[in-house]
Amino acid sequence: MKIAKTLGATLLSSLLVGCMVGPKYQRPAVPTPAAYRDLTENSQLQTQTASYADLPWWQVFQDPKLQELIRTALKQNYDLQLATERINASRAQVAVTRSSLFPQVSGNGNFSGGKENLQQSKYNFLTLTADAAFQLDFFGKLRRATQAARAELLATEDARQVVILTLVSDVANDYFTLLQLDLQLAITQDTVKTQTDSVKLTQLRLDHGVATKLDVLQAQQVLDTANAQIPDLERAIAQEEDALSILLGNYPQNIVRGTPLVEQSLPPEVPAGLPSAIIERRPDIREAEQILIAANADIGVAKAQFFPQISLTGAGGGSFGRSSAFSSLMTTQLGIWSYGAQVNQPIFTGGALKGNLHLAESQHQQALISYREAIQHAFGEVSDALIGYEKLHQVRTRQQDSVADLQETVRISTLRYKGGTTTYLEVLDGQRSLYGAELTLAAARGDEYRSLVQLYKALGGGWQQ
Repeated sequence: MKIAKTLGATLLSSLLVGCMVGPKYQRPAVPTPAAYRDLTENSQLQTQTASYADLPWWQVFQDPKLQELIRTALKQNYDLQLATERINASRAQVAVTRSSLFPQVSGNGNFSGGKENLQQSKYNFLTLTADAAFQLDFFGKLRRATQAARAELLATEDARQVVILTLVSDVANDYFTLLQLDLQLAITQDTVKTQTDSVKLTQLRLDHGVATKLDVLQAQQVLDTANAQIPDLERAIAQEEDALSILLGNYPQNIVRGTPLVEQSLPPEVPAGLPSAIIERRPDIREAEQILIAANADIGVAKAQFFPQISLTGAGGGSFGRSSAFSSLMTTQLGIWSYGAQVNQPIFTGGALKGNLHLAESQHQQALISYREAIQHAFGEVSDALIGYEKLHQVRTRQQDSVADLQETVRISTLRYKGGTTTYLEVLDGQRSLYGAELTLAAARGDEYRSLVQLYKALGGGWQQ
């Protein structure tokens, strides 16, 4: 018994201090810019530690209806449900892989009884045995495999965060598009109403000899143009509602709106934060790094295949029963035990082990390239989003001023026409230009809000729940 304890302690200590072949993971040194691309007006914000992406999505998107839609999507979206199940599968795979680090024990039972005709003896025996096998991980093959499985689990968790980030931004993006289409439809319907009155007024003036048939025709043309836009806008709205319903995990249905687009709040500033924070904040970069960690561990698994694989086996048990072979119903108890060790050393595999190692090294290089590419793409997306938001904000501001100028122009032209100092053609030209400018302004508002969503996503925000 003492010898067995000593042997067990020795084997355990050998296992604990056993080396792990293969490279130890170290995060690759990837050069990153010290600041985002200079944006003149926003350059002073680049040195700030705080980032717009630090805010949870419910503080960024303050429309209660939009918040409700996002929460529904986070509960019901099928892509997110699949990502969650992949985490469960990876967690189970870790348990399966890690189990190889422990002894594998199985039990067996056998019962037999009967009568032998020659000796006229009767017997009944129950045999119980237990078998154990334990692979000694001297070279770290099993531990490296467990590292790889754990890294893959973390990668699936980060992949789920990527799905959440994309889902939140897609819902917000589609919602703002829907509000933009609503605004354009309202502008068109108001234009139709105004131009219908204009046609009636012009016809009345024609009847009294103070207008021409050309004035009526031109007023009717503006009305027809606006009327033709309504079916297209209504179809686009219905299609956008369908797309948003699918994101929510619902069948196509109507979407309840909240705050109109013109009343949606915009942040006074959108600080990007420190560029180095992107590597930690963006889940797609973290996912790429976990895949790299798993590939690095797989190299250790491949290298360990070159070394001996040592396993210990043992069995024990006993037979219990009675037999009348030698004496009447004699009680019998027999002890059974055995132990052994097995060493397996590859000698010639036809290049399989080398090929397996080269494969693991190539997969590691691919993962490294993907990791660096993910970082590069992240900075590109942030730069594009910063530039896009700044420029679209300027476009919306200029277009808003243009609409205000055209509204004033139409007002003055109408007064001049009623005073008899200008033709109705001037009024119609002003109204036609104002209608187009208002539609353009609605599109510019939608573009500005969508660019804000893209910036929030590019910076790695939106996944906190």
